[in-house]
Amino acid sequence: MKKYIQDFDVVENKRLNQEFVVLTLQHPYQLPEMFPGQFVEVKVENGPNTFLRRPISIHDVDREKQQIKLLVQEIGEGTQLMGQLQPGDKLNLVYPLGNQFQISPNDKVLLIGGGCGIAPLLFLGRHLLENGITPRFLLGARSKDGLIELDEFKKLGEVYTTTEDGSEGTKGFVIHHPIMKTQTPDYDQICTCGPEPMMRVVAKYAKNHNIKCQVSLENHMACGIGACLCCVTDTIEGHKCTCTDGPVFDSTYLKW
Repeated sequence: MKKYIQDFDVVENKRLNQEFVVLTLQHPYQLPEMFPGQFVEVKVENGPNTFLRRPISIHDVDREKQQIKLLVQEIGEGTQLMGQLQPGDKLNLVYPLGNQFQISPNDKVLLIGGGCGIAPLLFLGRHLLENGITPRFLLGARSKDGLIELDEFKKLGEVYTTTEDGSEGTKGFVIHHPIMKTQTPDYDQICTCGPEPMMRVVAKYAKNHNIKCQVSLENHMACGIGACLCCVTDTIEGHKCTCTDGPVFDSTYLKW
């Protein structure tokens, strides 16, 4: 798939809470084809320590408006600078990068996200709905304040939630939700993104129940093209670059 290096206009910076913002970016021309699971590499300006690009999942795409949405968690200098962007600012992207989630027609799909791992699942859920599959979402956070974009997810399918402190939904982690307790799951595939410990548990659950499971890794990916080798992950076929061979992998392919 062809890659592009292009400037986008920031048209909205929507603050979700103290930690997360959604940036809506617009391009003046027709957007290339993009798929759920892919990501962009963002050039961050005006930071003395931000010479490397930041990998950000594609959160959503509006082809009619030629817009891309990025969910940004402000955890370091680069993402904090991104969180300060205002309408009219420019943002340079290398995109679309990585592979995509693979869903078979008529599959019943459960999408599980934790923290910033919800980012690719909104675009995936929209893609599934447009192709005749109504997804279900299981979203986890530390507390109620961390459950973000729920209204957007509810437009696409049924939403279940967990919080570690019990302030909303089921108390505990996503694996503690009743939908993960049944011995006869009524879904064919799980797609998940979030902290690796969470995804490992979800992958084990899927294996025990003979359910297909795809995981989207959140490794550091400085270049996005397989040159820097900082995102290498261990698989049953040896070491693979997350940015080019992933970020989406069949969970049984990983040496977990």
